[in-house]
Amino acid sequence: MTSWRTKLLPPLLAIVFAVLLSAIALIISGADPLQAYGTMIGQMFKGSTAVDTVNLATVYYLSGLAVAIGFQMNLFNIGVEGQYRFAAVVAAIAGGAMKLPPVIHVVAILLVAIVAGMAYAAIPAILKVTRGVSEVISTIMLNAIVAGIIAFLINADQFGVQRGNNIGTRVIEPSGRIPGIPLGPGTLFGFVFIAAIVGGAYWFMLNRTRFGFELKASGESTTAAAAGGVNAKKMTLIAMLLSGGVAGLVAMPELLGRDYSYGITATQMYGFTGIAVALLGRNHPGGIALGALLWAFLDTSAVSLEQINVSKEIATIMQGIIVLSVVVAYEIVRRADLAAEQRRVGRALAGRKGSSVAEGGAV
Repeated sequence: MTSWRTKLLPPLLAIVFAVLLSAIALIISGADPLQAYGTMIGQMFKGSTAVDTVNLATVYYLSGLAVAIGFQMNLFNIGVEGQYRFAAVVAAIAGGAMKLPPVIHVVAILLVAIVAGMAYAAIPAILKVTRGVSEVISTIMLNAIVAGIIAFLINADQFGVQRGNNIGTRVIEPSGRIPGIPLGPGTLFGFVFIAAIVGGAYWFMLNRTRFGFELKASGESTTAAAAGGVNAKKMTLIAMLLSGGVAGLVAMPELLGRDYSYGITATQMYGFTGIAVALLGRNHPGGIALGALLWAFLDTSAVSLEQINVSKEIATIMQGIIVLSVVVAYEIVRRADLAAEQRRVGRALAGRKGSSVAEGGAV
């Protein structure tokens, strides 16, 4: 399998497919594709759109990493949505109650978020390894349950504080916040650098540690990994806990860098977006970063389509087309490489057979 075809051809094909299919969708909606693309790109240079895109991409990146850890073990952790929301409300409650020095306060909140995310992910993990319950089913159920947990915790009789028409947790003190970086009219989340560190740790774990090798080996074939002495159930449990721990950080950029309180109306669906971002990035930290930026760009620039009388929902269609394009492109290249390998092996076998016949005739 040639390196350039594996690494370069699939994304190039995906870009071509996505641009063409998105153009068709725009034409069907009655819009000029070139005008629509130009409007969306132009929006990036207006106001704080570029900074907002990077901030949103930071959240998507963490969500994508959480999903990718599960994917490496062949686990479909749909529960990132519930895990990050549970971790966010617990960390917000703990952070609002703490009175600690600046750096220690932030570290304590992050540790609480990680542990809370792992704790919520431990439920489907234990059910998986002890009872064989599909993580897809259990995590979907837990996503629904977390809404009730949040409603209970963010209540005036529990930990909620009423502010106008909204109710949320107690505001986190300045010592527990991560300062942003002013860039023109916007402010970049300081958590961008922490997200980069998490991505680097994910890459190091997969490519430079024995655990990463065993994780990928178990994902490829649990039978072969077991033959090599790898405990598949242990790997499943650890992978789910790690995925939940990273999921616990998903809401932290906004909680510690902008909102400082977790409300009943807090943004949702980051976990489900992470699935698409992980698929776009093919579970590679660099690819996930690019996928997160692309997804965030479509989200933040979609509103500009209304200026040319195009529904902003067309951006959602474009996102779906991009995911499908990536899947199709990689499948096309995989099948082409497989066919090429089969032909190569066939020619090699034919050559050996011809050599054997020639040697037999000479004798």
